[in-house]
Amino acid sequence: MSQAFVRESDEQWLHDVAPSLNALIVYLTRENNGIRVYELKVDIDPTSSKEVHEMSNGLAYAKDDANKWYVV
Repeated sequence: MSQAFVRESDEQWLHDVAPSLNALIVYLTRENNGIRVYELKVDIDPTSSKEVHEMSNGLAYAKDDANKWYVV
């Protein structure tokens, strides 16, 4: 069977990714068709005191109170 066909159960959502930076990088790289995504910088959001990770794909990510990733 061709790998061109993706089963629906193979899909993963951002909020399902493990709360480590390495897991986020692996997920984002896979979503970016295998082109490596890396962290550019990390800042602390002054209003929430959460770490905000700016990534090479142009988006920033943080973890919510439930330790789940989300796009800032």
